[in-house]
Amino acid sequence: MNNRHFIIAILLSLAITGCGVYSFTGANISPDIKTISIQTFYDEVGTGPPNLSQLFTEKIKDYYQQNTSLALVPAEGDLQLEGSIVGYKLTPMAPRAQGSNRFEDADIAALQRLTITVKVTYLNTQDDSFDFDGQNFSFYVDYDPEKQDFNSIEPQLVEEIYDAIILDIFNATVANW
Repeated sequence: MNNRHFIIAILLSLAITGCGVYSFTGANISPDIKTISIQTFYDEVGTGPPNLSQLFTEKIKDYYQQNTSLALVPAEGDLQLEGSIVGYKLTPMAPRAQGSNRFEDADIAALQRLTITVKVTYLNTQDDSFDFDGQNFSFYVDYDPEKQDFNSIEPQLVEEIYDAIILDIFNATVANW
């Protein structure tokens, strides 16, 4: 009886991993697709940290490598991603009056919002029905400027926003959600 259960367990695990179409990360990739090329995402706004472009490009490459079995190639992959960072905006949210006299201190923002937008072009060389050109992916994070210094938390905010944007891009490309 134990041998029969062992053989069934092996066959089930081979069936699950052997099909090559679905993974536990949500990727739904045809077995014919073996490679991905991700070009540098350039910073078109220039208002964020100087490493904005490099950080995003490396994070998205790492994400695809960790969550798919695709080989990363420099160009002409079966799947191709390219784009640019087109928005890096700090916006005051939820104004709060500072002083009781209208001539005292000016109103200040109780919350600030950092929003980053990335424009992406995606090409699937095996099935062009999944392609998109210049689609914007955006995410934001709010913080309290009275409790947190923007310069000290900016890297953390950028990481959090990038993680959300990359997940959205991943879902739009290989998870087909």
